[in-house]
Amino acid sequence: MSQPVPPPSGNPFANGGAPEPYPMAPPPAPVRDNVALGLVAAVVAALVSAGVYGALLGGIERQISWAAIGVGFLVGFAAGKVGGRNPVLPVAGAVLSLGAVYLGQLVGIAVLAAKEFNVSATELFLEDFGLLTDAWNEGKDALTFLFFALAAFAAFSGAKKAAK
Repeated sequence: MSQPVPPPSGNPFANGGAPEPYPMAPPPAPVRDNVALGLVAAVVAALVSAGVYGALLGGIERQISWAAIGVGFLVGFAAGKVGGRNPVLPVAGAVLSLGAVYLGQLVGIAVLAAKEFNVSATELFLEDFGLLTDAWNEGKDALTFLFFALAAFAAFSGAKKAAK
């Protein structure tokens, strides 16, 4: 006949001296190391954030440091989150954030000029890009370059943090 099973006592060695098996650890997270996909994500984030940054600049008619930092962080975060820990991605994110801030400032100038001259900002941006660049050159100052530096730093840091 079978022997009776004693009730559990809370003692881990009550089942004949052998410890109870521990549950298996979950499998490790997949390694994200796709530089090309990270760069594509950074370019998309740069274009989207440049448009939003430009619309914000045109809407409030001034530059805001936290907006430039947000552009940089978004670009870097997208690169690091999608692309992984590749050391190229933080640098590429910083460079792309510079382009995004510049493009956003041009969009902001286009929005302001469109309000003033009663034309479409898109039309002004696509047909008179040289005029927008000249206006940017005349209006740049030390603060403009500080925003570039803040965006690049935020992109570099965002890519590093997202890859962890």
